[in-house]
Amino acid sequence: MTRVCIAGVGAIGGLFGAWLGRMPDVDLSALARGRTLEVLRRDGLQLESAGSTQRVALRASDDPRELGEQDLVIVAVKGPALASVASKVAGLLGPQTPVLVAMNGVPWWFFDGLPGECHGLRLESVDPGGVVRAAIPAERVIGCVVHAASAATAPGVVRHAMGNGLIIGEPRGGTSARLEQLTALLARAGFAVTASERIQRDIWFKLWGNMTMNPMSALTGATMDRLLDDPLVRSYASAVMLEAREIGARIGCPIDQTPEQRHEVTRKLGAVKTSMLQDVEAGRPLELAALVGAVKEIAGHLRIPTPHLDGLLGLARVMAQARGLT
Repeated sequence: MTRVCIAGVGAIGGLFGAWLGRMPDVDLSALARGRTLEVLRRDGLQLESAGSTQRVALRASDDPRELGEQDLVIVAVKGPALASVASKVAGLLGPQTPVLVAMNGVPWWFFDGLPGECHGLRLESVDPGGVVRAAIPAERVIGCVVHAASAATAPGVVRHAMGNGLIIGEPRGGTSARLEQLTALLARAGFAVTASERIQRDIWFKLWGNMTMNPMSALTGATMDRLLDDPLVRSYASAVMLEAREIGARIGCPIDQTPEQRHEVTRKLGAVKTSMLQDVEAGRPLELAALVGAVKEIAGHLRIPTPHLDGLLGLARVMAQARGLT
């Protein structure tokens, strides 16, 4: 029996939990709080997909001591909640427990295993004071990029819209026995899993689109199709992306696409509400630090000017402050 705990049973964490929890050889638990904890204890986790609803039984607690040591912990919380959750995640770890980090943006461990001029850089924007790093060291981490769309429609209820892709990899690069074992487990759960030789490149490539569409949608309330159909907004997004592409080339995460090529792919997704727009509508804190703030911090370290990125970050930050979403 494989003991798996989900920290953050929201849109993505709930999808992991629902698919892993239906496997007979997985003992599923969740680290949760508030209303979500109450619902999980009473009703279990509910997954809505293809017109049907599936209920998955699990143990849920806000105290890691009640859940015990795990064979795998999946962290899928929003960035603003990470510091408060990290110490509880540490309480779930046995001597060899890996932590799969399925979160948006640049993570705290990003430069631990990445060679080059930013090797070992610690990002204050995403981990002020190193609180997360102290609780979840990089050697525990397996990085993850999620290519699936789902939404938390209510506490303990997740609706899967499309996609099942995962890219996972070791922060130091290459492969490992634990990476191979995790790839097999997630594939059996129903994910299409790719093991990456350099997961930071996959993280940066996904970020390349998210770092514009997310804050722009949060600022305007518009879905991605409307943003990209406006030529001025599309041009501004391209300018931000060119700045980020220059940074990527310097840190060993080159991007071969042009902004226009990426826009064409994104536009085909249709009227999608980004996760940050969903957070605005739900009154939740925004993930600006990991999606935009970290990129600016890296640019500052490299002394690369980013005037377009700076403007986007400033506007989104003021909006979040004005609405109490920080």
